[in-house]
Amino acid sequence: MTAAAVRLAPAGARPAVFHARGLTKTYTMGEVQVHALQGVDLDLFEGEFVVILGPSGSGKSTLLNILGGLDAPTGGVVSFRDHNLVAADDRALTRYRREHVGFVFQFYNLIPSLTARENVALVTEIAEHPMRPEEALALVGLGDRLDHFPAQLSGGEQQRVAIARAVAKRPDVLLCDEPTGALDAETGRLVLKTLADVNRDVGTATAIITHNAVIAGIADRVLRMTSGRIAEVRRNVRRVPIEELSW
Repeated sequence: MTAAAVRLAPAGARPAVFHARGLTKTYTMGEVQVHALQGVDLDLFEGEFVVILGPSGSGKSTLLNILGGLDAPTGGVVSFRDHNLVAADDRALTRYRREHVGFVFQFYNLIPSLTARENVALVTEIAEHPMRPEEALALVGLGDRLDHFPAQLSGGEQQRVAIARAVAKRPDVLLCDEPTGALDAETGRLVLKTLADVNRDVGTATAIITHNAVIAGIADRVLRMTSGRIAEVRRNVRRVPIEELSW
């Protein structure tokens, strides 16, 4: 797989949000070195919906954490637009995460004592140009659940609150780490539909990492990782409608 193929731009040649070249990441565990990333080249473009596939240990979570400014590479370069993330200090990375990136994880990380509206407001109160919490929750289909606490919501509803919290600050990029991993198939479809709707309606570049190959059909572009490398990249001619996915 050539670097040129990995960087294959979407139709319309939209600008790249992320530009990464030669990314490596090595963890030292006692006398053992683990090479989590081994020379990854990647561009992610404005408005694009990307699914990154791979088994546990393939490096996909490490890659997502580096793009999100949660971890630093051992080698290589990565930039967000014209910002060099490798050279950024902790203060700059905190500002980058706050202003530009929304995160969705497998576990929802909601505060049990706060309502859905209040959980989303935690982000909107520190963002520069946020949506109103009510607007963000309506976007994910929870406009009638504003004042419910997490314990009063299903797992899928809690994940949609987490998505609302992530998109409420109007991020440039939405990074999702196994967002359906703790959900059953039907609920997982609802969450994926929410992410696809946000990508379409808000235009937020979206990357989902997963081990579930079924999800690949809903993406513009699919990357498969193995042993810390991008082993394959393909572009879908059309996105498969969520309701056609068979778990």
